[in-house]
Amino acid sequence: MNPFSRLYDPKYMVKKESICGPLPSFKGAYSTSLKISWPSAVEQILVAAMGFVDTIMVGTLGKTAINAVGITTQPKFLLMAALFAMNTGITAVVARRRGERDFEGARRTMKQTLIICAAMSALMTLLAILLARPLLLLAGANSDYLADAIMYFRIIMVGQFFGSMGMAINAAQRGFGNTRISMLSNGAANVTNVIFNFLLINGIWLFPRLGIKGAAIATALGSIVAFLMALSSVLKRKRTDEVMTLLCRSSWKPDKRTMRSVTKVASSAFVEQIFLRIGFFAYVALVARLGTVEYATHQICMQIIHISFAFADGFGIGSTSLVGQSLGAKRPDLAMIYSKVGQRYSSTIGVALSICFVIFRTQLISLFSDEAEVIALGSTIVLLVAVACLFQTAQVVLTGSLRGAGDSRYVALSSLISVGILRPILSYILCYPIGLGLVGAWIGLCSDQLIRLIFSHIRMRGDKWTKISL
Repeated sequence: MNPFSRLYDPKYMVKKESICGPLPSFKGAYSTSLKISWPSAVEQILVAAMGFVDTIMVGTLGKTAINAVGITTQPKFLLMAALFAMNTGITAVVARRRGERDFEGARRTMKQTLIICAAMSALMTLLAILLARPLLLLAGANSDYLADAIMYFRIIMVGQFFGSMGMAINAAQRGFGNTRISMLSNGAANVTNVIFNFLLINGIWLFPRLGIKGAAIATALGSIVAFLMALSSVLKRKRTDEVMTLLCRSSWKPDKRTMRSVTKVASSAFVEQIFLRIGFFAYVALVARLGTVEYATHQICMQIIHISFAFADGFGIGSTSLVGQSLGAKRPDLAMIYSKVGQRYSSTIGVALSICFVIFRTQLISLFSDEAEVIALGSTIVLLVAVACLFQTAQVVLTGSLRGAGDSRYVALSSLISVGILRPILSYILCYPIGLGLVGAWIGLCSDQLIRLIFSHIRMRGDKWTKISL
């Protein structure tokens, strides 16, 4: 038996006593995983590429513009925490119903949760408009770019009302296995964003030169386009049972079973999101206080690591769907296999990306900035990006598998310990008392990714996650 077979062959991914039926072949397991995962991977790569291009285009306005845009990320995610949690619940429950072949139950879940998401999105937008200044100050925004950051934040969050509704529809489609729809809607959003960035940031043709405001309007327009495309995907008369549509007989009125199942996952996922946002918020705030050059470099390096996250998240979404469907079909052995297959795909890509990051680190930073200070510091930080990539690509897939099983409580606990406590504390000690600056912050990030990988791996080795009912 060669090491490759032992590591990659599905028949070695589950214990003999845990086998419940016929196992897929090597080709069958990997092709099934890839079929579900590649649209999500492409989607996430496009989202990362949009951030990549967005930062490059905004970067033409200077490093303060990069900071004004970058500082809004964590406040935005903080306000969207409840929506992210709801989407986790939607995907997990729809995937479980799909595995049970309860297609009407899957459609009912989408319809009922969409109403709740609409109310949550409206509240999120209102809070963003009213609390923009205090949220950005809390995130560590400096006075030299605070006004621009407030203006940018308010505009994108108006667009995010529509974007969040589209995300809820796509969450249901992913759980059902329709990952291409999310890819297409987000791809269209990215194209819209880039086109209007070009026209509005620089004032091309008939369009005014709006700078950062133009970038915000472009992002908002992209969110609206994504929503319209997602909505159109579920406004079709069903031709077969295996179609997600809003035009069906199932009630829009929340029922006890559906709400209990979604809430079971979403409540723990919400706690996880709060821990994540608090941890990330504290982390970004301490990095922002290192200085303008350091924070601009950090924003650039975050765009680079988002490339590896995009691949990992794509296979993580695929694993969420396949794990949920397998458990719904009473096949925990298949759930284990598809989780590990997704992790093998993602980790292999992660190794390749890490090598590329190391070799081309200076060229990557130079895409964003021509300032010598930023390039010098960024070239060092990208070495840590390469290390984090190795841990991240495996961790994200395993965590996605646990979410698909409905084990969001365990994921929340690991997020509390690693992201909410250890990352900000370790990063602060390394940044300030020890004096490593931005290098210390990235060592803290690498440590967080490793710890979460260990937590996820320990959980996946047992079988408690396969026995959660929804």
